[in-house]
Amino acid sequence: MSSTHFPFSAVVGQDDLRLALLLNAVSPAVGGVLVRGEKGTAKSTAVRALSALLPQVDVVPGCRFSCAPAAPDPSCPDGPHESGPGALRPARMVELPVGASEDRLVGALDIERALAEGVKAFEPGLLADAHRGILYVDEVNLLHDHLVDVLLDAAAMGASYVEREGVSVRHAARFLLVGTMNPEEGELRPQLLDRFGLTVEVAASREPAQRVEVVRRRLAYEDDPAGFATRWAGDEHEVRARVVAARALLPKVSLGDTALLQIAATCAGFEVDGMRADIVMARTATALAAWAGRTDVRKEDVRQAALLALPHRRRRNPFDAPGLDEDMLDRILDEFPDEDPEPEPEPEPEGPDDSGPEDDGPGGGPDGGPGGTPPQGDGSQDPDTPAESPETPETGEAPAEAPEAPQPAAQEVAGPEQAAVRAAEPFRTKMLSVPGLGEGASGRRSRARTAHGRTTGAQRPRGHLTKLHLAATIQAAAPHQKARGRDGRGLVIRKDDLRQATREGREGNLVLFVVDASGSMAARQRMSAVKGAVMSLLLDAYQRRDKVGLITFRGATAELALPPTSSVDAAAARLEQLPTGGRTPLAAGLLKAHEVLRIERLRDPSRRPLLVVVTDGRATSAGNVGGRTDSSPRELAGHSARLLQAGGVASVVVDCESGPVRLGLAGVLAQDLGGPSVTLDGLRADSLAGLVKNVRTAVASTASPHSSSNSNRRAA
Repeated sequence: MSSTHFPFSAVVGQDDLRLALLLNAVSPAVGGVLVRGEKGTAKSTAVRALSALLPQVDVVPGCRFSCAPAAPDPSCPDGPHESGPGALRPARMVELPVGASEDRLVGALDIERALAEGVKAFEPGLLADAHRGILYVDEVNLLHDHLVDVLLDAAAMGASYVEREGVSVRHAARFLLVGTMNPEEGELRPQLLDRFGLTVEVAASREPAQRVEVVRRRLAYEDDPAGFATRWAGDEHEVRARVVAARALLPKVSLGDTALLQIAATCAGFEVDGMRADIVMARTATALAAWAGRTDVRKEDVRQAALLALPHRRRRNPFDAPGLDEDMLDRILDEFPDEDPEPEPEPEPEGPDDSGPEDDGPGGGPDGGPGGTPPQGDGSQDPDTPAESPETPETGEAPAEAPEAPQPAAQEVAGPEQAAVRAAEPFRTKMLSVPGLGEGASGRRSRARTAHGRTTGAQRPRGHLTKLHLAATIQAAAPHQKARGRDGRGLVIRKDDLRQATREGREGNLVLFVVDASGSMAARQRMSAVKGAVMSLLLDAYQRRDKVGLITFRGATAELALPPTSSVDAAAARLEQLPTGGRTPLAAGLLKAHEVLRIERLRDPSRRPLLVVVTDGRATSAGNVGGRTDSSPRELAGHSARLLQAGGVASVVVDCESGPVRLGLAGVLAQDLGGPSVTLDGLRADSLAGLVKNVRTAVASTASPHSSSNSNRRAA
């Protein structure tokens, strides 16, 4: 199949995406683009097509690190370079696979040669290939944490460092970082999110004519890629020429004091953290002016720069949708009118406020080029601020229309479904962890053997050596030096002598929530507090890089409301919409959890689960548990809980029972599960002393003292 990329100019619609990419082509200092959107919206197609529009790069002939002839890197591993003419080559588009190893990203040293010969035999990685080009990460939100850390370091310092037990290599690594992601699969870490200069939300068009054109062009491209590219060659040449002209004009663009005040006031008005947003907005507004063929930055440039640079920097937690209140943005900008309107004679008497924003049309696109306002409607207002007055769940008093609230036993009768209530304000929770030592994906929750962390021992490498244990290697080689004929100062090292360092760090887990949504949970407005507690645990799971799942049970059934996923905000959305009512089929909820965990073990056996059951412990319905009628609902719930305990599942019960009459059923359930029970108030970080210790003790007590080698399996 042909390697010809789909032409950039042939992409239908997606004006904001194309504009953001072109601005980075004009000014790489803007800092890259993060493209967020549903699958099938030409994210990857547009990014891969961008490389054909970038000007060629002048490099030192033979340099593997793309040094510029006019200013070569003095620490280049291939240097020092002699002065001379350079060689032109196309700008590179380097793709970083989500499952790449750290050595593939930063490069690898030949450890055996380094120890035996004392030479730095270095094989460059993807960061070296991307220097002075584009580093593209598809599904960037799924990138492993250790690779994210390397990217953050390289982006901050403009260089890549490779350290291997005293052997050090450094090379320049300045690249345009472009990432695409589907938010349904999880969000980015805030540190990496802030490293993207611009962000764009994309969605498929709902216009039938435009969708037809997308299909027509795609089919034509797949039938004849080379012929399709030839038909669009003229348009590609025009866009490429405009990029070159804008790059040449960029140094002449003047960023006046009024534009700087507009930028500073906008960032301050939207309470953006740090100063990076101000700098990115300034560079973006300058690039917009150059792209429009102007040497002055106008209000519409600042407005468009804000729409591209600020939405992803305003998120305070993963449940906030990225977006910007455009009415508020216009009010801020109107406080600083342009000092020098364009040469129309009318604006002076009428006042600058009436003419500034409409010069280029309501979309704000620069001179007819691709542009416009990104679709930011989902996050234009804070949903928590205006809606608190009608409801007061914090009072703890039953409303007039709930006369059965003072009678806990009466709540178990089946009743009509009640509308979903809002979650209470989230709070910081104490860390819950799975006992034992796992080997799952890197994260921040439970202890695990990882590629990073503190060194705990050494072993023979299983495959490619990545982390040399120097002392163990020397100890293995030392007894054989005489037999190997050593006659110099250096050790005679062979491959069998090499030892891999074993390290202990933290892993991410599967946190499966089983939430009671029966009628008893609606009494005394408890569901608002329950949702707030689960929201808090979801926020904690996001910060610790966990997968999450959500099971709810009420009436006669249990439902998998959200299959295990990395998208914590998807779980939060499902929780917000959760209605309550009906009886309490506790056994059905626990058996559904058992089935979900069984399937997940087959899919991802190394990721250990943590079961969080949120209930008051009542069981008033047998539910759909295989038709058993010989046991009461409470006995069925106990049997289901002991089944989970026998599988070694680490569990925590969040006791939602409240009021003067307490039955203590949640504590009984916790004993059957083999885990601790904690109240809603006790879940807070400042009052949850010793919960982690209790989890470990409770689960460890169920394991055999002679099964240390199998502790990971039992804890999972």
